[in-house]
Amino acid sequence: MKAAILREFRAPLAIEDVVRPAIDAQEVLIEVAACGVCHSDLHVANGDWPQIVPITKRPLILGHEVAGCVVEKGAAVANLKVGDRVGVPWVNWTCGACDFCREGNENLCTRQKITGVTVDGGYAEFVKAPATHALKIPDGLSFVDAAPLFCAGVTVYRALQHAKIEAGQRLAIFGVGGLGHLAVQIGKELGAAVTAVDIADDKLAQARSLGASATLNAASGNVVKELRKLGGVHAALVTSAAKAAYDTAFSCVRPTGTLLVVGLPAESICFAPIMMAATEVRVQASSVGTRSDLRKVLEMAAAGKLHCQVSERPLSEVNQVLAELRAGSISGRVVLKPH
Repeated sequence: MKAAILREFRAPLAIEDVVRPAIDAQEVLIEVAACGVCHSDLHVANGDWPQIVPITKRPLILGHEVAGCVVEKGAAVANLKVGDRVGVPWVNWTCGACDFCREGNENLCTRQKITGVTVDGGYAEFVKAPATHALKIPDGLSFVDAAPLFCAGVTVYRALQHAKIEAGQRLAIFGVGGLGHLAVQIGKELGAAVTAVDIADDKLAQARSLGASATLNAASGNVVKELRKLGGVHAALVTSAAKAAYDTAFSCVRPTGTLLVVGLPAESICFAPIMMAATEVRVQASSVGTRSDLRKVLEMAAAGKLHCQVSERPLSEVNQVLAELRAGSISGRVVLKPH
């Protein structure tokens, strides 16, 4: 099968012919129809995260927003059949036995396997996955539309659930990219007054079209001043991977509000303890999501309440897509198609 292979960090991916995965009794083989390109893929390929480098499989097939069709199933698989339309998320497998799994936080499983990091992902014609963690895609939702929801969609959904946003509260989304434009829609669905913040006017225009009640260009205006005029925001969700976005967002949160950490800069973020104490601002990180979270996101999309702006590219253009992602020139999400 054709696959895009990472052999060395910071080197271009190589399109190669590799052996099609062999499955065990508990797994399914999926013919990949679409695989979203996530900023995390870029960080993994670059070796940007010291915590992830030691566990990164090499050679590796990247990609953790996978959608396709089951073409083979293991002897013990009862929940899926050949022909089922399924997706594979970042969390490839969880143990079900550790404290976090038993507490309903399987995304924090201490033994988890990670698609496109510790096991091969979806930048390929085929991928294998545990049948327990390959989730069915609702009828009426295309592979291309579904794929980005398996990371981008579920990640911002879970983050906003952490914030317990109520109707009428002020929510600021920092970064209107692949995650941010979905966060705008989910925030609107929750009844929040959404302000989108970015440095690109075209992305801000997109946010308005998706339901943002206000937009601010951080490159040409004083975002902190404008949001503080309103009394600050109840929650600020940072999807940008820029440290500067966190510096700005923290100052925009009202006392007792929440800063939601989703975008992952390569460098550390830091806030003055005196300001954290004086305002009782809560800093809440969020890591992708559970299967339950993902099912709710897929249901929302199937009901027409959530739509990812997607552009399709062939797998052969993967290095060009990663370069565009690095340059910040991609609007919405790019989905690779191997066929």
